[in-house]
Amino acid sequence: MARTAPRFVLGLLVLSLCCDACKKVTFHVPSVLEADTLVGRVNLNECLQSAEHISSSDENFKVLEDGSVYTTSAVSLSDEKRTFTVLLKDLQEHVEKKILIDLETDEKKKSRHARDTILKRTKRRWGPIPSVMIENSLGPFPLQIQQVQSDTAQNYTIYYSASGPGIDQDPKGLFYIERETGNIFATRAVDREQYPSFQIICFASTPDGYSPEVPLVHTIKIEDDNDNAPYFTQDVFEFCVPENSKPGVIVGTVTAEDRDEPYTLHTTLKYRIVSQTPSVTSAFSLHGDTGVITVSSSQLDRELVSTYTLLIEVRDMGGEPFGLCTTGTAVIKIEDTNDNAPTFKQLQYETQVEENRVNVDILRISAVDADEFGAPGSTAVYEIIRGNDDHTFEITTDRNTNEGILCVVKGLDYESAKQRILVIAVNNEAPYMLAPHSQQVVQSTCTVTVNVLDIDEGPVFKPCFFRMDASECDDIGTSIGKYLAEDPETGNSEGICYKIPPGQCNWVNIDEKSGEVRTVRVLDRDLGEVKRGECNITVLAIDRNGKTGTGTLQVVIQPCDRSYPRIITTDYIMCRDRKPICLSAGDGDETSYSMPLVYRMTDRSLGSMWKITRHNEKSVYLSPRGDIPFGTYTIPVSVSDSSGRSGISEITVNYCDCVTPSDCGAARSAGSVTLGVWAILAMILGSLLLLLILITICGCCGAGVMHRQVTDDCANHNLIISNTEAPGEEVMDHNIIPLQTTDQVGCGIKTGDQQTFEMVKGRGHTLESVRGGGGHQTLGSVKEGGGQAMVDTCRYSYSEWHNFTHPRLGEESIRGHTLIKN
Repeated sequence: MARTAPRFVLGLLVLSLCCDACKKVTFHVPSVLEADTLVGRVNLNECLQSAEHISSSDENFKVLEDGSVYTTSAVSLSDEKRTFTVLLKDLQEHVEKKILIDLETDEKKKSRHARDTILKRTKRRWGPIPSVMIENSLGPFPLQIQQVQSDTAQNYTIYYSASGPGIDQDPKGLFYIERETGNIFATRAVDREQYPSFQIICFASTPDGYSPEVPLVHTIKIEDDNDNAPYFTQDVFEFCVPENSKPGVIVGTVTAEDRDEPYTLHTTLKYRIVSQTPSVTSAFSLHGDTGVITVSSSQLDRELVSTYTLLIEVRDMGGEPFGLCTTGTAVIKIEDTNDNAPTFKQLQYETQVEENRVNVDILRISAVDADEFGAPGSTAVYEIIRGNDDHTFEITTDRNTNEGILCVVKGLDYESAKQRILVIAVNNEAPYMLAPHSQQVVQSTCTVTVNVLDIDEGPVFKPCFFRMDASECDDIGTSIGKYLAEDPETGNSEGICYKIPPGQCNWVNIDEKSGEVRTVRVLDRDLGEVKRGECNITVLAIDRNGKTGTGTLQVVIQPCDRSYPRIITTDYIMCRDRKPICLSAGDGDETSYSMPLVYRMTDRSLGSMWKITRHNEKSVYLSPRGDIPFGTYTIPVSVSDSSGRSGISEITVNYCDCVTPSDCGAARSAGSVTLGVWAILAMILGSLLLLLILITICGCCGAGVMHRQVTDDCANHNLIISNTEAPGEEVMDHNIIPLQTTDQVGCGIKTGDQQTFEMVKGRGHTLESVRGGGGHQTLGSVKEGGGQAMVDTCRYSYSEWHNFTHPRLGEESIRGHTLIKN
């Protein structure tokens, strides 16, 4: 390699003198080239000054903007010659130029001529060691920090340049290199924490642009100065340690950092405790190198001191006095342990509760504890240790007040025990930890006396949960048993009424007096909600005083072989299109029937509204006969097969004013709440019309009476009120309506014990005689030979009036007489 180097340099020199732009360039190179090896430089500007794109046709070579040609990978030239092309493009002017590059190996031995220069091996100055600059240097500036030189400067004129961070990249202008000498200078001080080092690239070139040297990467290292004091990673360190901890227990670690160069004396830190608050006996120690805080005292008692505050210092330079330092704070909280037992405030309690009351708080019990409130060491746990063998009472802890709440969870019976005495103990959630200065713990207890108050109790079902079995074959109204309650005071069931609240399954009902349970529907396990096969029903028992007791009745339906045909689906919705409903019979037990099935409606009153038409042997269509009102219809339909088996199913059809069945629910719910606007308006108009008719009738009648003159005939156009349909005694009814006019003769006169009728005389009309004489007669003529005529006073007895008017009531000629019965 040493022998080929002079030949390589000589070939480059010949090339630079003989190359012709945009034609052909030849480089004499060794047969083996390493990666990133400079092959040579071509003058690109002579070929195309405005070249914007430079590329090589051989991927093993690359061309830089200054025309330098480098290998991109190791290249072995097996032949003596290798050719590739450099393509130059001006994208804006659309101009392309090509330079042909020939690589020729120079491995042939040549005889040395007398004029050949003998090259000697010397130490190269183009790769100096990295430069060092002191951080925060005081100058003077510019400050020389290094010099780079090329060995080819002995034969050529070499100009030096550099680029990279600190020169033409941020921070720009920090360094520069002299063009002729290669001296590198710094223009100002540098902060190592911001820029610990710089890597710049130095170039050596001849005046014509040829680069005899490969670009040099030079490192400028900034030497650290102790210009940063250490700092703690937290403003305040918070630690916890249990009270009564032994010496040596680790509390925590404080940490600090230094921005100066690591692993130097500038970042070697030492810790120490400056002060402790409260300033009692020193309770903690601090490891100087690691910052670990440990317990140094065995007298950590939270009840005496709950928190310690330490002022800690950290110093660099290994803790030397001239090092930089910073202080921080560590707060150590002493955690509570259960070293104090709880005690009751008082030893005797008394309370009372009504019998049969459950889930009711009857007493609150207080205990005191010196430990930290709310911590497990002070949270009280109460326990009933005597007097609660039947688990009637329960005691819990109120977390807010730490009190014990005594509760009755089972009803007490005054007749069984009038008083209960309980013994209650108190402990803590956390186990007790005996401190060095503590005494042995003694459990605290108290006594509670509970007095039971007698009350009038409601009925009690025995048992409170009772099961009854019913069969699918049971008819409606079949008794399946009795469910009775007793009065605890008397021990019997007299005077107790039974009820089943609404909203439960409607399979059975219970007799109000006897408590007998009967079925109210067909219990078919294949239909509707009965498919569940069982139902729990709440039953109420009410005594004479209105006290109520409850029990649960479970009705279980037992299967039964009842293989008569039944309609499978019984609930339908029909909209206003009146689409026929298809009824199909079957049985959940998959019983086979003799076809065809015969359907008929058992309620004849519904036959005029609904009809059944045949669909096939097994099903039929149900549809309305004509226009029927909207509403819900229950239609009993009998289904029988040819073998004589028959069953009745109730079909419920909701005939709804809807388009689709899904619309029916909203329409029905809205109609059941309020009347529509048109319905209300129709009611109002009807009422006004009726009132107008009544006023018109009254006005017409009143006007006719006012213009009639009183004549001697008092029997025509009279209003009679009577509750008697046959002749009898004289009417003594006060409901006879008087018709008064301005020219009316005296009315409502009483003579003796007999009340007479009041009549309004017609205009020029008199009543004819009873037997139809030709002349005009008055009613007084009827009493010929007997009494006195009453024409002038218009007073007649009922019998006289009846005998006079009765034969004429059926004639069409008398149209103004009206008989009104109350």
